[in-house]
Amino acid sequence: MNKQENRISSENYFHVLPQNLNCAQAVLKGFQNEFQISETEIEEYRAWGGGRAEGGVCGALFAAERLLRQANKSGIREEFLAVTKDTGCLEIKKGKFPCLDCVRLADELVEMRLK
Repeated sequence: MNKQENRISSENYFHVLPQNLNCAQAVLKGFQNEFQISETEIEEYRAWGGGRAEGGVCGALFAAERLLRQANKSGIREEFLAVTKDTGCLEIKKGKFPCLDCVRLADELVEMRLK
């Protein structure tokens, strides 16, 4: 894992053309250089956005947890839950917590764990 100065936050990749990355992909893309994540791997995570991650969990949380496991850091589930009031994509959306905010939160929590 490489630390990169002036890293571009994951939220800047969420639903931005031309790639139109989903929440899970955006989180990976935001940490692409630190974790040496390939474009192919980011594309594979297209399958995990929009509530399609295991158990319907938020894709941003799903991707963030994967990064933290790779870095041997503790997860962010509890902190994420405290802010979003749920970890399930559909439930978060019903609670009127926007997807972009989930991406931003996941990014910030991963960044904090990596310091």
